[in-house]
Amino acid sequence: MRPGRFARLFHPERREKALLRAPDAVKISDLLPDAVDFIARMQALIENLVKLQAVELDRARAAEEARALPAEISYAEAQLAAAERRSADASSALSREEMLRTQLEREIENHRQKAARFRGQLDAVKTPAQAEAIEHEIQFAANEIERLENEELASLERTDEQEATLGRARADVESLAGALDKTRVRIAGRQQELAARQAALNAERDAVRALIEPDWLSRFDRLITARGTGIARADNQQCSGCRMGIRPQTWNQLREGQLLTCDSCSRLLYWDPAIAPTPKEPQPEIAPGTGRAIRRPG
Repeated sequence: MRPGRFARLFHPERREKALLRAPDAVKISDLLPDAVDFIARMQALIENLVKLQAVELDRARAAEEARALPAEISYAEAQLAAAERRSADASSALSREEMLRTQLEREIENHRQKAARFRGQLDAVKTPAQAEAIEHEIQFAANEIERLENEELASLERTDEQEATLGRARADVESLAGALDKTRVRIAGRQQELAARQAALNAERDAVRALIEPDWLSRFDRLITARGTGIARADNQQCSGCRMGIRPQTWNQLREGQLLTCDSCSRLLYWDPAIAPTPKEPQPEIAPGTGRAIRRPG
């Protein structure tokens, strides 16, 4: 017997016609238990499938969150590594500046010694050309000393900047190292919570699946694998899964309690009477040409 046949047969008009055709073969006492049993079984199936889908979606969310947790640790580790590189770069820059100033001081001392030696030779010169050459060397040494001292001063300024950068980098390293430790502790706790949550969901999933017939389970599994959800509520004559319209005949069958298939997305369709809109109260008719409501007899 096709799904919904009991519901249609239980309709008063169809039941009356059936009794008129075969009053001895069809009795209300025979029809009523079958119809009620069919509706109850179909309702239980729908409730179990809806519950199973909710559990599957919770499992998917928990699994996705669990997969994302290591990325938080990786991000914190990358931040710490970047701060450590900045600290190492600033420290290396300071070392280079110190080496540069050491070299500059040696060169400055060499030029001072040359200038002093040339000044000592001025007393022994015998010609103006020799004196001019020595004065040139002394001036060259003085110019080099001035240039090198300017470079040394610039190196000191760069050192001040690099020391400030190194201080900030070391503070960042300390802060990010503490943050990484806290992140690892938090992630470990969250992973334990998710593991417990997933174990509970798996147990609930197994319990619900045991209540559903294998054929329905097979259809549901194929649908949820392909589309993310396997069952959808019919609402306002539309499939809530794909938002496509439902044929009037299908809509009527759903309202009788049947579990059908969406013509558009192939999801299993059901109707929930608990969320059906409340029918509007009938409004009094307006008398033509008077603008007043027609008074109805009490």
